Amino acid sequence: MLDDTSHATVPRAGITSEGASLRIATVALTVRDLGRVSRFYQDVIGLRPIRTEPGRHQLGAGGRVLLDLRHDPEATLASRKDAGLFHVAFLLPTRADLADWMVHVADSGVRLEGASDHLVSEAFYLSDPEGNGIEVYWDRPSEVWTHEKDGLVKMATLPLNLRELRDLATGRPFDGMPGGTIVGHVHLQVGELKAAQDFYAGVMGFDVACHYPGATFLGADGYHHHIGTNVWNSRGAGRRPEGATGLAEVGLIAEPQVMKALASRLTADDDGTLAAEDPWGTRLRVAAA
Repeated sequence: MLDDTSHATVPRAGITSEGASLRIATVALTVRDLGRVSRFYQDVIGLRPIRTEPGRHQLGAGGRVLLDLRHDPEATLASRKDAGLFHVAFLLPTRADLADWMVHVADSGVRLEGASDHLVSEAFYLSDPEGNGIEVYWDRPSEVWTHEKDGLVKMATLPLNLRELRDLATGRPFDGMPGGTIVGHVHLQVGELKAAQDFYAGVMGFDVACHYPGATFLGADGYHHHIGTNVWNSRGAGRRPEGATGLAEVGLIAEPQVMKALASRLTADDDGTLAAEDPWGTRLRVAAA
């Protein structure tokens, strides 16, 4: 077991998901009904087509690809008890952006599965037509985050003040997710928390940021988490089955010093990226910033 306190970084002003030296770039999903799932991410979530070709739709915001949908009509539907994706989390630039998105979803009649205040962020939860979990959120500034005695970030799951948030809505017609939207984090289902921490901290180099009942959150450079791991549905799960829908790959970006450190632990591909798999077969690909 890694020493948690040695991997804790006390947040300071100006910490952001995108500002970290190791961060999420894209998430790739295997889907059976490409048209239906792509329309959902465009019409409901607010992503826009960046590149499309037969069997593949790459969607994003501000000209940046965030989601890579890969068509496999023969794929079996993933089980919620399998290791893999819990949710992909789209981080909006401002609280007003989150308020506008909330109004858009309410007007569209799409069912939300949750709305929470996590102290560090405010978030909504829903699922796409094939059951892939989605979070849409906004971060509070890092200087107002609080910490436990051991220095780890304090997080909670509290009711979200929907009325206060709605009052921030601009009233402008919703025109998709704004430029500056990113994949702020990816939350994974794993079979065992210690093995997940050993991989995502010990191999990938993320810091343990928060322990939560049944979950561990890990981030780079003091961010509250770029990777979440939990066993809420998947305790004891083995490797994910091949040929299933759901998470195909997580793409990350690393600054040069981090890329150099990872190169000694990961597999180098001909295109200059580094490849890895976690203990449950979740594939990760790291590109240089």
